[in-house]
Order: sequence, then structure tokens, then C-alpha cells
Amino acid sequence: MPRPGDDASVAGGTESPDAGNAGVSERADAGPDTGDLARVTANFRQYLMGWSAQERGEGLVDHFRSGLAQPQFNGVVRLTSLDGIERAVAAARTRLAGVPWWWWVGPDSPRGTAAALAEQGASARGVLPLMVRPLHHDLGCARQPAGLRIEVAESRAQLTELVRTYSASMGVDPGLERELVRIEEERADNAHIVRLAAVLDGRTVGTTVVVAAHEVAGIFLVHVAADRRRRGIGGALTAAALRAGRERGMPLAALAASRAGEPLYRRFGFAEAGEYRLFTLPG
Repeated sequence: MPRPGDDASVAGGTESPDAGNAGVSERADAGPDTGDLARVTANFRQYLMGWSAQERGEGLVDHFRSGLAQPQFNGVVRLTSLDGIERAVAAARTRLAGVPWWWWVGPDSPRGTAAALAEQGASARGVLPLMVRPLHHDLGCARQPAGLRIEVAESRAQLTELVRTYSASMGVDPGLERELVRIEEERADNAHIVRLAAVLDGRTVGTTVVVAAHEVAGIFLVHVAADRRRRGIGGALTAAALRAGRERGMPLAALAASRAGEPLYRRFGFAEAGEYRLFTLPG
């Protein structure tokens, strides 16, 4: 997920993980076909709409509202038609009033959506490469730092540490952590989710979340604690996420990367298949 004030690390699913000693080789894979891309965007919509603790809606605009005062957790994830763009913008402003939010424009929105939003006064916030790789190929082997364990976060205590770690990396107000834990616990799609924690010296120092749905392993929330970066932890988490997707029987993995993180993901065999553009609108 993106940080609120750092365009360089804006990411629907992933921040720039530390390259460290990734130990993987670059691979050029063909991009996905149209059906694959449709499944990828369906996976991303499911993940983002899963934050709709207060409200979700589908129709002219697909929107989600957690109620948290962080733009990562409220927004529009898809516009279904450019007809009536004024109505769509007005509806989004009404449904998301009172919380900060972003409008995501991806391959599942009509061509011309970004320009139409700009005409409505929207400001571009960033561009996220949408990257994919097949999971039937060799996943490579990231060199894991000594003493690091990658654990599935299943208990409430593990989930609390996971939330605390990614919240700090994202710049989320610590006062929101308890509510984030509650929303995570109550997500309707938890049966599709694998939460992974990187644990070193008894402390959770990295996170990632895998959403195995729509025949895609969507990789989100790749974050490493600021004082443990550049040690290969992000690479170890990415490798573990790919394994988790394969174990769930998913044929494809996908993530939205920051531009800074894109080179590392290419070394893991990911190729750019599209992009998400983020916009904000004046109140």
C-alpha cells in the first residue's frame, strides 16, 4: 500500500523492498493475455474492496470506505463507464466525504478515465507499474538472512505485530492500529488470504500479504522495518509470497510496485503488464 506523502513509494501492493542479496536471476516472461489481466484486476479489486468496514458499493463507481483517516484504506477502485463522469465524481465525493481517499485508475477502467478525471479537477498522485509473472516457472531462491524466519501470521498476537510493522513503514497513525487489526480479522475474504511475517531476533521486521483469488496470487503490503532494510528481508518475503501462491494452486502472481522496487521484481521474473494511476480530488 502507498504512503500518504511519498510518491516514490506509492504502491497498491508493494513498497520498494530491500534488494539486499536477492540471489535471483532476471527472466524475461511474456506478458499476460487479456483474460489474465482481467483476473489480476479482479484480484486487486477484491483486496482493496475488502477494506470496506463502513461501506462498499459497486455500480458506476466501485468504492470502498474503511472509515480510517488514511487514504490507503478508502477510495474508488474502478469506474465502469465514462458516461456520466460528473455523476460518478459527485457520487464518489458523497460516499467518501469525511475521510481521505484515492481514486485508482487501472486496466479495468475505461480508456480515457485519467483524462476525464483531470477535467473534473483531479490531481495525479503517482503511477504504479502492474507486474505479473507465471508461477509454473522456477521461483528462484532468495538468500535469506541468518536467523530470519518467515511465519504465517494466524494468531491475534501475530496479526497485531504484522499490522504494527506495516503501519510504521506506511506512516499510518499508531492510534489506528487497533482498528486495522479488527478490520483485518473481519475481512470477508480471509479464507483467500495468507499473511506472512518476517521474524528476526524475536521481532516482526517485515510483512507481506498474499490474496489467492481469481486464479491469481496478488501480493500486497511488502514492507520492511526501516532499521532492517538492505539486508535481503524484502527479497525473502517476496520469495515466500510466490511459494504461498503456488501452494494455493494459483497459476499467476501479480503486484503493483513502486518505480524504486521495479528492478528487484524484474529479477524475480515479474514483467510489467499495465499500470495503476492514483488521483486525488479536491473536497
